[in-house]
Amino acid sequence: MDLSRLHPQARSALSAQRRVPLTVENLPGVRRSMADAAPEEVGAGPAVREVTDVDAGGVRARFYRDRDDAPVLLYAHGGGWVMGDLATHDGLCRQIVHDSGWSVLAVDYRLAPEHPYPAALEDVERALAWLPAGPVAVGGDSAGGWLAVMAARRATRPIAAQVLICPALDPAMAYPDLDDFGLHRDEMRFFWEAFAPGGLEAAADPMRMDVTGMPPAIVITAELDVLRDEGERYAARLQDAEVPVTAVRHLGVNHNFARKLAIFDAARVAIAEIATVLGSVLRSTTSAP
Repeated sequence: MDLSRLHPQARSALSAQRRVPLTVENLPGVRRSMADAAPEEVGAGPAVREVTDVDAGGVRARFYRDRDDAPVLLYAHGGGWVMGDLATHDGLCRQIVHDSGWSVLAVDYRLAPEHPYPAALEDVERALAWLPAGPVAVGGDSAGGWLAVMAARRATRPIAAQVLICPALDPAMAYPDLDDFGLHRDEMRFFWEAFAPGGLEAAADPMRMDVTGMPPAIVITAELDVLRDEGERYAARLQDAEVPVTAVRHLGVNHNFARKLAIFDAARVAIAEIATVLGSVLRSTTSAP
């Protein structure tokens, strides 16, 4: 493995990883490992005035608020649709609230393979419908990025922005050869097959669906991530459709670095970029006639 392309922080994090083959049988242990690693990788995050577990239209969720009148980012966590929860992304949600001034509603959607497609998307959409009127954006990291994109595409209310961090968007699974740097192509194949064993129709494929009229977006990618190219292809599709989009590739880092705020300096930069875009779209929304 040539580690020279990795930032020293990414190199240290990668060397500490203990990879376990991903199968249905060992999935419970992998889920526990992700949860156990969160305090060291993500950290506690900054204080937020109010953090409340809520029932969002029948879906468990966590509401982070510093101001009662703040716009809301509905957030879908990553984890290949098969793992992750409110706890694994708590520090990240807190940081977004702190940096952006937006509230965050984090959705604890049902996981595959116990609950395959479209269960997770249905949960996200129920939580979105539960939110009161007002500016709302949708976001997510990795697998949560797909959920955010589809929620934006299918929404019956205005969506102010898409916030996508290292998103998993291409069920065709045409990945660059970057397996040595963290997330493996075989793992992504497992995730897609667990989530959508029957495949996805074109209308649920961000690489094939019509993106005309989609909300403005920020797409954060990592240079050494097998999902890098599909995130950037999606950003290019938005640009071709004249959708405002900010696409930022962070060099020397690997998949989902932005969640790992306790490890990567670049994570704070990525959240600041997200906060800037959210501030910009909010000004555009509130100043529109």
